[in-house]
Amino acid sequence: MLWVIISIVVSLAALAVAWYFYGWVKKLPSANDKIDQIGKLIRDGAFTFIRREYKTLLIFCSAAAVLIFLFLPAPVWQGGHLGANLSMVLAYLFGTVLSAVAGVVGISIATIANVKSASAAKQGIAPSFMAGFRGGAVMGMAVVASSLMGAAILYLITEDHNMLMSFSFGASSLALFAKAGGGIFTKTADIAADLAGKVELGIPEDDPRNPAVIADNVGDNVGDVAGMGADLFDSNVASITAAIVIGSALGRVDLVFCFGALGLLASIVGVLLSRIGANGDPGRALNRGTYVTCGIFAVLTLAACLISGYELAIWGASMLGMVAGVVIGLTSEFFTGDDKKPVENVARACQSGPAFTILSGFSYGLWSALPSMAGIGLAALLSFHLAGMLGIAVAALGMLSVVGMIISNDAYGPIVDNARGLAEMGSLGDDVLEITDKLDSAGNTSKAITKGFAIGAAGLTVIALLGAFIENVQAAGGTVNLDLMNPLVFFGVLVGAAVPAIFSAMLILGVDRNAQKMVAEIHRQFKEIPGLAEGKEGVTPEYGKCIDIAAKGAIRELIPAGLATIIITFIVGFVGGVNAVGGYLAGNIVSGLLLALIMSNAGGLWDNAKKFIEAGNFGGKGSDAHKAAVIGDTVGDPFKDTAGPSINTQITVVSLVSSLASGLFVAFSLIK
Repeated sequence: MLWVIISIVVSLAALAVAWYFYGWVKKLPSANDKIDQIGKLIRDGAFTFIRREYKTLLIFCSAAAVLIFLFLPAPVWQGGHLGANLSMVLAYLFGTVLSAVAGVVGISIATIANVKSASAAKQGIAPSFMAGFRGGAVMGMAVVASSLMGAAILYLITEDHNMLMSFSFGASSLALFAKAGGGIFTKTADIAADLAGKVELGIPEDDPRNPAVIADNVGDNVGDVAGMGADLFDSNVASITAAIVIGSALGRVDLVFCFGALGLLASIVGVLLSRIGANGDPGRALNRGTYVTCGIFAVLTLAACLISGYELAIWGASMLGMVAGVVIGLTSEFFTGDDKKPVENVARACQSGPAFTILSGFSYGLWSALPSMAGIGLAALLSFHLAGMLGIAVAALGMLSVVGMIISNDAYGPIVDNARGLAEMGSLGDDVLEITDKLDSAGNTSKAITKGFAIGAAGLTVIALLGAFIENVQAAGGTVNLDLMNPLVFFGVLVGAAVPAIFSAMLILGVDRNAQKMVAEIHRQFKEIPGLAEGKEGVTPEYGKCIDIAAKGAIRELIPAGLATIIITFIVGFVGGVNAVGGYLAGNIVSGLLLALIMSNAGGLWDNAKKFIEAGNFGGKGSDAHKAAVIGDTVGDPFKDTAGPSINTQITVVSLVSSLASGLFVAFSLIK
């Protein structure tokens, strides 16, 4: 229990760092009243959406809590299970609440840091970078600390891995819907603003005349900050849970909390050391912080293994996971970085029209999947040979060891994206725009890298959760045989492989429907509001109408996609039993990882190809190449910010549902 206590202590230290950074960012001065007013519009819009979204999710979570009480870990009417079932409900609700808090914390700091980062750009790139990064670090520290401390407290009280599974399912289910809802909101506004503004009217990206511009900036916060915060909270909790389920059978739970605590400690040191010089490169600064954190984690865990007597094979498995995470990050950086050949080649293809933009960008997205998939596969293979299923679980912990730094880098992206928009709307000048453009470009790449980390970590985690599913089935008196020649297994594989595609289609169609409505609203306002198109002084758009369209559409669309994946899981389980579910999970993992990597990297590539042209290459802003690049970017938007990063949460959710319901699938299935 020593490392469980240490985990809580380190978590409290991380929360103290988050509180310090929050106060540091908040004390920074604002450039003018105008930028404060615009920042307030964004903040109010973000919190309005979150309140509406969480009210909707409260209904779903309440219904799920009732079902858990009735059926898990065993039907409540069988007698003797009332206390256990009630504990499962409380653990589930604990997970949902902490996941929701992760989103609120992210929005709270991001909607302050965006104003401060834009304002600090008047003093240079270093102050602006620090405001954006430390704002992101508040969420990084708070999310990881709350996930580790939540798991530690729950284990300290119950010492029951079923409670942790329920806790993880609470985090995952809320993250699934929060990420999907936020992603639909943000891309509805982004696509509409780009198509109606840049392509049709030829006005700048964040021109205050555009009625969708505030909704676009709100979307950065509810999608890329709140949604991703809940997503990575879920990933961290799921990896800890999978490792505890497997480790508890071997008496190695202390090892899980040891690696979790030291990973968070390494991230604390990493964020405190992260800085940039007066003429520094923000992208290199973000990468350097990640590498420093990885190095600190490697040294700390090696020392812990030597002192505590853990096998070095366990340490080797964690290093394999960490290296796989770096490989995924480097792959994402190569295919999405604005200083790399793929982005330049796609930007060049834009000169020939939007069809070539799509063809070249999607092709590079397909290419990008192989190194990451191979990295995940090799990490799983080698770590299994080192330490069995526990090795795979520890490899996932190793990949997520630096998640505090990863979330800090990820939240930095939307903060500086907002800062760029605020600088333009607040008329802070071309010098400030140049600085915020550099920060934004680095943020796009960092977001692509962190999405890759999240996807890769989910891959290793759900492989470990597949092992946990098999253990739970055996505990319930069943057996799992994942022989592909078994028709039940093959049936499950095919259905599982199709689910991420259906899930993605539902989310992207949701964005498509809502964006069309918003484009029509933008057209109406430019047509009906005198002087708006000309930028007449004193004439402002009805920003609230676009925010309302995005919010209503996102809330309407967020439940069906997530609910469908859970329902399909139960159908497969009750039809084909545990063998079909085992195949279903395998197919879901492979298909989900492939689609998530392709969409995330292709989307990031299209975005930076657009920015590469806007920097003055291949005709610059307003050229035919630029218009083609904007179209590519609008296709990539729901790829990289809605469907792609939501898939890793989807595969985690169905894995947890399968494990929690494994006893029911053993007892009740049409085909044995």
